[in-house]
Amino acid sequence: MRILVTGATGKVGSRFVSRILAKGYDVRILVRDAAKASALVEHGAKVVIGDLNNSGALSAAVKGIDAVIHVAAYFRTVNDTEGIIRTNHAGTVALANASIAAGVKRFIFTSTGNVYGSDYQRPAKEDDVVNIDDPRAYSASKIAAENELISLHKNKGFDIRVLRLGFVYGDRDPHIEEIIPILKKWKRHSAYRMHMVHHLDVAQALTLLLHTDGLNGEIFNVADDAPISLYELADSFGLAADTFDPAEGPLAKPFEGIMDISKLRNKTGFRPLVPSYYLARDLNIL
Repeated sequence: MRILVTGATGKVGSRFVSRILAKGYDVRILVRDAAKASALVEHGAKVVIGDLNNSGALSAAVKGIDAVIHVAAYFRTVNDTEGIIRTNHAGTVALANASIAAGVKRFIFTSTGNVYGSDYQRPAKEDDVVNIDDPRAYSASKIAAENELISLHKNKGFDIRVLRLGFVYGDRDPHIEEIIPILKKWKRHSAYRMHMVHHLDVAQALTLLLHTDGLNGEIFNVADDAPISLYELADSFGLAADTFDPAEGPLAKPFEGIMDISKLRNKTGFRPLVPSYYLARDLNIL
């Protein structure tokens, strides 16, 4: 199977590509900077230079490809609303249309659990209503991309699968260290629970969606089995006392940020390899 992966030099993409290369997959990557992909090239990745806004690069990237795993994204902490929408929404749709034109058989889109609201009063499920007018540009751009991809499935029969990721961490990814100072800026409650997912399990879920038939047009959540409070997360770095307001009241919405992963478990056999942050810490795979 010939696979195109976007976002291969990012936190999620680089770790995923390394794993599937080690398993012997034929992998092509779309990157803006070949130098940043040198380690992946050494391990067998083939490079197409370009980005999601370059139609010529997209056509070259998907030519002869069996499946696309679209990981590239402009992240929510970037202060560039136009760039976020252009990359996450318009770029995704352009890649999907180029894939259809090239005869790509399967398209997997990595979305985010941030698309969910806060008032479901239970863990969020894939068929829960999400707000396309979400004031958060990152979330809105991902929702818009999901909607158009599902429409391509319904109207053109394109095999689309969407994977909504929890907070990704592990493999020496600095994601946790980067988010803790932002929590203070956002004034998040210490008892808010973050639903996380280790890079090992992102790779497992993407591989399952790549190979499992009968999931066309479906959306899946992926996260671990043990959401962790922000207090515990910050405290593991010795930063809890400096991160949260000591006068905060009780947590108003205890299910905010929690996802139901039963659909992925039931339809693909997914079981987290790293079921909790504490296990990752004890195994020294943070």
